[in-house]
Formats: sequence, structure tokens, C-alpha cells
Amino acid sequence: MSARPQAAEHLQDAGPRGLVVVLHGGQSVSTAPTTVVQLSVVRMIPVARAVRRAVAAGAIVVCRPRFRLRGWNGTQASPVGDLTGWLDEAARRLGDVPIALIGHSMGARAAFRAAGHPQVRAVAGLAPWLPPGEPVEQLAGRQVLLAHGDCDGVTSPAQTWAFADRARAVTQVTTVAVRGGDHAMLRGAPRWHRLAADFARGAFGPPGG
Repeated sequence: MSARPQAAEHLQDAGPRGLVVVLHGGQSVSTAPTTVVQLSVVRMIPVARAVRRAVAAGAIVVCRPRFRLRGWNGTQASPVGDLTGWLDEAARRLGDVPIALIGHSMGARAAFRAAGHPQVRAVAGLAPWLPPGEPVEQLAGRQVLLAHGDCDGVTSPAQTWAFADRARAVTQVTTVAVRGGDHAMLRGAPRWHRLAADFARGAFGPPGG
């Protein structure tokens, strides 16, 4: 598989009841390999930690794979192939468990593209990169969260809300405008972490949980 879970976050073979995949951002064009010290990778560590705390009691595995390349790279959509292959491998190893995807920026774009995988039940985009023309049909039946800061100068909140409007034709969509939120999710970081944690908890918990 192309995208590899890192360090202590390797998949377990012990039959969990769900999987959360936390996905980092990147650049529009770059064929440079990702590294563990890349800021877009590092900033997802506290997000994954918050999610892990939220679902710890429910036998949910939380993984933070790393894309091979830093860039989306046009029609190659490099992270999508990585993620799809990784989800197939996760399904092979863990069985027919539900999967939730939480992505930031480019990672969110990849998550929404790959959300048609049969075991994905929920997908969240934090400060996502969702340019016009992104498909929405694959989101049918999935829980969807879109959160964007109104001070994001890197990716467009307006494009995120336009994507949400189109996605509502095929599924229910929750949107959250993060007042004062920036693209790196540094301003008001606990709120971003709480959004991710609550989303993961709701994806696997009982109705209203």
C-alpha cells in the first residue's frame, strides 16, 4: 500500500469495531516525499490524539497515515490513490468495520474523493481544499462535516460552503464556521480538536451520542 501508518499507529489485527483515519494536508503541486517533520503532518498529531481520547473506550483504532508525496499534482490526484489503497489494506486486515475519515486541507480533498469506499460511513473536512467541480455523488449515505475558519487565507471558505450545498443533494451535511479560524488550525486549536473528536465519537456512537 502506498500510504503507510506511522510509528505506534500501525493497524491492529485484533478486531476493533471501527477505524478513524486522520489525514494531513500538503501542496497543490509537489513530487517531494512527505516526512515526519513536515508541518502539515505534525499539525495532525494533536487532532489524532483528541480523537483517540474521544473513542478510547469503544475499541476504535485511530491511524494517521502519511501520503507518499507532498502534492496533489493535478489529474494524478496523488493522495487519492494512496488513500484508496490504504483503505483496501485496512479492510483486509480489520475486516468489515466502519471507517471514518478526517482530513485537513489536501487531506480533506482526498478523503472526500475516497469516501465512496464501501466501508466509509463518515467523512470530515477541516479547513478543506475543495475547488469547484469536486464530485459529491460518492458521499451518498455518509455522515459529512465541513468546518472552515473565516480567516483562512489559503483555502476558500466560500468554496467549502458551495461544496456543502451541492453535497446536500445526496446526503445530510453539517457545516461549522469557525470564527477567527486560520488555515493551520492554530487559532483556537482546542475548538478544532473538539470538532474532530466529537465527529469521531458521533460516527461510531449510538444515535444522539
